[in-house]
Amino acid sequence: MIHILGLYLTIKGRINFLQMERYGLYRESTYRNNFAKEFDFETFNRINIEDNTSLERLLVFDPSYISKSGKYTYGTGKFYSGCAQRPEWGLEIGELAIVDIANQTALHYYCEQTPDKATLQQKGWNLIDHYASLLTGRMESLTQLASHLVVDGYFAKKSFFDKVLAGQQYLPLITKLRNDAALYYLYQGPPTGKPGRPKFYDGKVNWKVLSPAHWRLHAATEELQVLSSIVYSKSLERKLKVVCLQKLTKDGSWKVHKVYVSTDLGLAADKIVAYYQLRFQAEFPFRDAKQYLGLNHCQARDEQKLHFHFNACLTALSMAKTAHWISLPKQERGAFSIADVKTLYFNELFLERFLSILQIDPEMTKNNPQLQQLLAFGSIAA
Repeated sequence: MIHILGLYLTIKGRINFLQMERYGLYRESTYRNNFAKEFDFETFNRINIEDNTSLERLLVFDPSYISKSGKYTYGTGKFYSGCAQRPEWGLEIGELAIVDIANQTALHYYCEQTPDKATLQQKGWNLIDHYASLLTGRMESLTQLASHLVVDGYFAKKSFFDKVLAGQQYLPLITKLRNDAALYYLYQGPPTGKPGRPKFYDGKVNWKVLSPAHWRLHAATEELQVLSSIVYSKSLERKLKVVCLQKLTKDGSWKVHKVYVSTDLGLAADKIVAYYQLRFQAEFPFRDAKQYLGLNHCQARDEQKLHFHFNACLTALSMAKTAHWISLPKQERGAFSIADVKTLYFNELFLERFLSILQIDPEMTKNNPQLQQLLAFGSIAA
């Protein structure tokens, strides 16, 4: 595994079995056969997260489209591509990432490929059922790693909420709603004395004119103000802590800009906003893995080999981040660059090959300052 993860951080260009043979120590068939074996990525990444992050962490779940042509690869079908803004032919993985709040960065925990439509229908599932199963099946370990689960507005559905929040162990949800979501104020007054069920609602939320009696102002600037309230969602059938961000329009009126909600009614409004905004940190591993680590390059069509590739690729990225960025003092950190890390590993491999071919004793040159200049050759930071 150390050798394979190192290859992801070393190989230039496409990363597939043929390239691994060119850069690595074994034949192409050896890498293919080893990708068919199982490896406990969850435990491996959990140890990495616990050893290298702060105690304040979030869980972010986010599916990602993987381009793949052909019809015989496991799981191929039409999946939504965020870049193309439409469904496209390919694969999809559901990513579980842990966001370290103190360091404001995301590390890979586990991902699993989304089955095709026919496979889901055989199970009697839809996409939401599959996404929820990824979380509920490992909720015991997830609750030990994170305090809240953050998802985007697509998952603001009753079926997803009911499945993820069921059971004795669960993570409170944080997500985003539409600016015109149907929410209702809770009645907080004394009993009306009228016959029948006690009064529960105190009117519907009018997003154009927010009722001052039901909203609490937390922060305000000349162009933005943050308000919060506890309301009831009929579509989700539960109480929610809602945080509304309003922006000042040109005509001098306030317009609703963002609506964030949490099932944790006691969570502070500023934390709800901050936690949801940190969700975007989980997008950066996808970007780096697709651009530099060959997330889209796997030659395999087998389910297990694809599973191994996706998890190994994202795990290599997390290991690089913990070794070359999180381990540094905060005042010495710049922006994390996987391109610089790959340049370092490639130069190290290339230099060792030169020393070996020229029969130069590497122990005599390891402490040479010029050696470090050669290792950093071509890096952006240098």
